[in-house]
Amino acid sequence: MIRFLILFLISTLLFGAKVENFRWLKNETYLVFLERLKLPTKELYYNLDKDDQRITEEIRSGVHAQILRSDNNEIEQILIPLTDELQVHISKKSDIYEFEAIPIIAETRTNAFSMTIENSPYYDIIKKTGSKKLAQIFVSSFKNSLNFKADLRSGDKMAMIYEQKYRMDEPFSMPELKAAMIELKGIKHYVYLNDDERYYDENGYEVENVILGNPVLGGRISSYFTKSRFHPILHKWKAHLGVDYAARRGTPVSAAGDGTIVFVGFNSTYGNLIRISHSDEYETRYAHLKSFRNGILKGKTVTKKQIIGYVGTTGRSTGPHLHFELRKEGIAINPLKVVKITTNKLNVKEQKVFAKIKKQYNTTIDEQIDNNVTFEKKKVLEPISYIIIPQG
Repeated sequence: MIRFLILFLISTLLFGAKVENFRWLKNETYLVFLERLKLPTKELYYNLDKDDQRITEEIRSGVHAQILRSDNNEIEQILIPLTDELQVHISKKSDIYEFEAIPIIAETRTNAFSMTIENSPYYDIIKKTGSKKLAQIFVSSFKNSLNFKADLRSGDKMAMIYEQKYRMDEPFSMPELKAAMIELKGIKHYVYLNDDERYYDENGYEVENVILGNPVLGGRISSYFTKSRFHPILHKWKAHLGVDYAARRGTPVSAAGDGTIVFVGFNSTYGNLIRISHSDEYETRYAHLKSFRNGILKGKTVTKKQIIGYVGTTGRSTGPHLHFELRKEGIAINPLKVVKITTNKLNVKEQKVFAKIKKQYNTTIDEQIDNNVTFEKKKVLEPISYIIIPQG
């Protein structure tokens, strides 16, 4: 298997090669991008298999990408992130352009900071950090349990600990909140990420975010969500952006939550597909269905646990199963991290483990506040040059 080594150099010139850092334009499709750069659409799209064509639809507007040009300004390589773990790699070999998906080399760092609230947590976090993503994850972690508008007063403090991936020394992907604290009227409120990858308050009660049900009761999970896996047969890197539930053909499929149907019909490799829009910009997808239940039409509202269709094997499918996807603002996320039936409270044994996690996070939060550790904005760096060298 070809291994790729990415070398980072703080310069704009490397062996005659030039690197352009750019952001993916809003509403620009992969095909339009190829045509704009006068790249061959046949080799880089139409000759690809359906799965590779589909992953090009995962390119998100605003994502940071790179073009490597030769000394005569010809495009030699392009890197375009797809998911947190996969990126499109376009390369020129013997005057022929090739397409492949390769893993992203990224570094994960744990960051922490505190600040005094002046206006609102959301506005102040954006003002101090410039990151809407940090503001979103902080506010959403408390939104179902606290009333910021009624209880917040100027001078209250907040702190957060989060993990952030960095690609080419730039923040990449959505940060993951590890712990957060906000002070309301002098009382501190906390949220912690536990070992079971669910969030709990200081008393061990699970914090609700979005409550979804199992779409196929009794179904067996046959394939898990992963943003990168090396396919043993195709010998290429692919993403599986959902969870597969194996079940008999005709098994009822239920809506995972209340919402509005935004698509019903046949859709390429998905086969018979239903898409449902939920609150907070969530969307669920139900693919490979045998058929749809009568009355399931675009624009109709559905309720949680309402039967919407039946397990099948339409589209690109090797056997009867439901391919279930969950997306947040268009980005695929792991359904198993948010799909749950009830709100849990940790039992006595779990509380002992949770207490150690709380103590560790509280120590870090207290240090941020006592030492007045504020968010340090990253210095603007010169463009980063790199070259990808195939080895082996």
